[in-house]
Amino acid sequence: MDKATVKAHKISDQEYEEILKILGREPNLLELGIFSAMWSEHCSYKSSKKYLNGFPTKAPWVIQGPGENAGVIDVGGGVAAVFKMESHNHPSFIEPFQGAATGVGGILRDVFTMGARVVANMNSLRFGEVRGESENARKQRYLLKGAVAGIAHYGNCMGIPTIGGETTFDPSFNGNILVNAFALGLCKSDEIFYGRAEGIGNPVIYVGSKTGRDGLGGAVMASDSFNDANKSLRPTVQVGDPFAEKLLMEACLELFKTDYVVGIQDMGAAGLTSSSFEMAGRSGSGMKMYLDRVPMRETGMTPYELMLSESQERMLICAKKGCEQNILEIFKKWDLDAEIIGEVTDSGVMELYWHGELAGEIPIAPLSEASPVLDRPTARPKYLDEIKNLQIPENVDNKTAFWKLLGEPEVLNKSLIYDQYDANIQTNTIKQPGLLGAAVIRVKETGRAIAMAAQCDPRANFVDPKIGAARAVAAAGRKVAMSGATPLAITDCLNYGNPQNPEVMWQFAQGCEGIKEACRELNTPVVSGNVSLYNDTEGVSVYPTPAIVTVGVNEDANLSLSSVFTRVGAAIYVLGETKGEFAASLYAKALFDAVGGELAAVDYKKERALWDLVIEANKSGALEFANSVGVGGVAITLAKMACLSGLGAECKFDVEKPNFIFDESFSRAIVGVKDEAKFESLAAKYGVKFEKIGSVGGDKFKLNDIEEKLSDVSEVYFNKFAAIIRQED
Repeated sequence: MDKATVKAHKISDQEYEEILKILGREPNLLELGIFSAMWSEHCSYKSSKKYLNGFPTKAPWVIQGPGENAGVIDVGGGVAAVFKMESHNHPSFIEPFQGAATGVGGILRDVFTMGARVVANMNSLRFGEVRGESENARKQRYLLKGAVAGIAHYGNCMGIPTIGGETTFDPSFNGNILVNAFALGLCKSDEIFYGRAEGIGNPVIYVGSKTGRDGLGGAVMASDSFNDANKSLRPTVQVGDPFAEKLLMEACLELFKTDYVVGIQDMGAAGLTSSSFEMAGRSGSGMKMYLDRVPMRETGMTPYELMLSESQERMLICAKKGCEQNILEIFKKWDLDAEIIGEVTDSGVMELYWHGELAGEIPIAPLSEASPVLDRPTARPKYLDEIKNLQIPENVDNKTAFWKLLGEPEVLNKSLIYDQYDANIQTNTIKQPGLLGAAVIRVKETGRAIAMAAQCDPRANFVDPKIGAARAVAAAGRKVAMSGATPLAITDCLNYGNPQNPEVMWQFAQGCEGIKEACRELNTPVVSGNVSLYNDTEGVSVYPTPAIVTVGVNEDANLSLSSVFTRVGAAIYVLGETKGEFAASLYAKALFDAVGGELAAVDYKKERALWDLVIEANKSGALEFANSVGVGGVAITLAKMACLSGLGAECKFDVEKPNFIFDESFSRAIVGVKDEAKFESLAAKYGVKFEKIGSVGGDKFKLNDIEEKLSDVSEVYFNKFAAIIRQED
């Protein structure tokens, strides 16, 4: 094979030597393409695998941990929750609508292929600087509008509510936006399906939409940095059809009521290649596939194109022998293509035929289960020493600071985004998007509620990748606990820069250690996840962004706590310690354009005590609302709660220095208390520090030396974001 072709497939010299050893000969183009896709960063996790070992993955409620299409936990009453988060960063930067839409489509298939009906979507979005008239700001606004429209289009057409998420902004994402999609489905806990192909002679069936040339090379593209050349790679971005996926989901759910299926796998990144190799690899089986039988959307397609296309809305099924016709009829009924394209063997080899001729022959294990593991060099970034001594001037009065922080895009209300999502379809949504904290749905069959929350602070991860990642786990769990639910497990999407940069690999390694530590200490194991590397452009990497979604359960859906003020007169308490921490804070960034300092480590005992206090106090009827203190500290958190409830607040918060009302000390919450004596007794039992700071009511927002009309605060909070994003409309 000539060197130019090998290089074009992003295969290193060392990897090519390994291919020659595995095959005992030169590969043909089809085989090279398959190796290229399966050994890409996106599919093989070759740079990250070393650090993913050791994640806590087990607990009594975990049914399926990492290694399958999605994670599964027991949520009580014979019901299981199936969930996962995944990235579609590069495609969304190249073509925001289709990139984001197919990101949603892909995560939905990962969930329903496990046998679950999808009941909730969320997303975690990062954009660059959207303010101003620069070419970049205009580009970021375009990307935001396109990505959000794509997410809304796919979820709404599928009839799946998008019930929450997070959106943050930072110049580090100017060259690479991040679009992370999360989905959660429900099924009976004893009716879960797995991505396996086993049983000699069992048929392999292709179902769903026809295969075209869209998405060719998508997995390889997602495993490379951006430059001017590959920013134009629109053909590598898949095109989604949510109506076809809706039919596919319903057909699969009908199929799952039968006993025809041995295993089933979504065709995601690397399409037919990854699905077939992974299914056979998990079982130690072999497979024969007859590629001329694959339903094709375009004429003149080659085996290479058929194996590597990332056309959407497709599945691969390993069926029980003798059930083929029954399966074909189900998919025909739903107006979907279905063809028997192969069979399971015991050879451990993938044999690919084209019109009766052997077109490719590759051992399966080296590609699926034993792909390369790279031990890339790591180096602590030099910038950490430069930024650790953060000096915060004290020359800005609180009123000025308040208005500045309130007007930051990451603080402002994002109704421009979430109003495009149907949040109420399926009629299970308890808590609407935009109402702070965790999203909550009802499980009608059991009367329980499932809470889920997305969280990551990229600035904190830039300042300290280990503590920042641990904080993401803790803060996502805290949001769930503040809804009254017990946090049970997480899924993650680890977004980092170029792994060939030793400093990025160090950030990644530290981030993994932070997640391991936090999940272990807080008893929220990792059940699924995704790694997205090469989020860099022209040598500039994004801030480390290990996005976390925590999922938890409240045994009584009627006891789901609000995150905003609920009535006039309610007593407002701040829980936890306020120590004057401004490292990586919004205050430092917004007022002084400074990102730095040294983060305090997470005190897991205090964090868990806060969760347990709120969960028990809620069960006892002592609480009215609860909300985690986030960016902008107590002042901004209170202001958002007041705006969203339409109720003012009168508060006096005892702090050491005036600007501590904006500090971002960790493990804190704001709660509304009904029964003060009972609550204070419980707080003492859990050893949680508390301060009663005031009460809900009036038409003003008052906190220490800040006193503003609630209508003025609300005007900025609700309207400024749309004004920024819609400048060109």
